[in-house]
Amino acid sequence: MLLNFSDYTSAQRYHLMTQTIVPRPIAWVLTQSDNNSPNKVYNLAPFSYFTAVSSDPAILMISLGKKPNGDNKDTLTNVLKNKKMVIHIASDDQAGIVTQTAATLAHGESELFATDLTTTAFDDFPLPRLEQCHIAYGCELYEIKEIGDLPQTLIFVEIKYLYINDQVLNTENPDRINISADKVKPLARLGGGEYASITAPFSFKRPD
Repeated sequence: MLLNFSDYTSAQRYHLMTQTIVPRPIAWVLTQSDNNSPNKVYNLAPFSYFTAVSSDPAILMISLGKKPNGDNKDTLTNVLKNKKMVIHIASDDQAGIVTQTAATLAHGESELFATDLTTTAFDDFPLPRLEQCHIAYGCELYEIKEIGDLPQTLIFVEIKYLYINDQVLNTENPDRINISADKVKPLARLGGGEYASITAPFSFKRPD
């Protein structure tokens, strides 16, 4: 089968891309909804159009569309205002709650209220992190670009802090930080409502 993408709508292209670009990592993104509120409200949302872009500077990118009514998603609204976000790597046993936090809520209504997730201080970073995640990136806004007619928004953020749970570290090599993927059990996104977990990791030595 050979498909000419010019024959397909954007929704059909999205379906084809998400069915074939698999697996995709998930950015589980926490942002703050209102700096002025006495009770800080945190938004939490998953995005599977997510990747590392650069290591110098250390840049991550998430791509997001609009809410069903055409408004900006809360993640974009919040990062435009506060310039900060925390990106978590969810584990495969959190697939249900990750899906739950994808619900479209009114701005200022936190996904955390309806879950058992808890936040904890992220040391010197102004936003907290999820206590239940092994990996979290404390990020500052680097750049925003809009592409396409819809448009799609690309949010580039720079990593300022990285939290790694000691339980997922591989300490065999004291000279280098190594992480055991089979202990992280990262959740991956497939097409439709499907997710995946990793099998046993395997290694090959790269050629010189």
